Amino acid sequence: MHKQEFKQLDFSEQKLEDIEYENCEFINCIFNSVKGITFNDCEFINCNFSNANIDLCILNECFFKDCKLIGLNFNRVKDFGFCITAKNCNLSYATFERKKLNKSSFNDCLMKGVNLTQTDLSLSKITNCDFSEAVFEQTNIETVDFTTNINFMIDPAMNRVKKAKFSRHDLSGLLYRYQLIIE
Repeated sequence: MHKQEFKQLDFSEQKLEDIEYENCEFINCIFNSVKGITFNDCEFINCNFSNANIDLCILNECFFKDCKLIGLNFNRVKDFGFCITAKNCNLSYATFERKKLNKSSFNDCLMKGVNLTQTDLSLSKITNCDFSEAVFEQTNIETVDFTTNINFMIDPAMNRVKKAKFSRHDLSGLLYRYQLIIE
């Protein structure tokens, strides 16, 4: 399907057709499964994907704005072409384990409890995001600018951090394991 607009549809009641969607726009829609579906250059505005099944779907150059992406297992999305941009989205408790996100962008997102274990974030753009309770373990954050992000706890001994940027006000998020008192 090419250049179609879908508004205020509940795909938990009405199944989304299992075809390829290209340059489509989804506005105020609810999804419970997009298993195996391909989305190329699609926009999702104010949509709810919370806990949806996204197994084996393709998300290529997709844009999410004001969406609920709570609990999504992005590690089950096909790797080929995987690239997303999220603006003002709730990605709490999503999993990106072992995903390559170096073309992806996250701006003004809540990323509480996100699992970024063995994720490649190098070269990604991440601004004004809240990473409280997020898991960074063997994560590549080389060259990522964290100066506008908050509430992260990243152990430099357990992650690749070369040339990553941090604000001096957030040093406690890098040194937490040493139980230092930073004033």
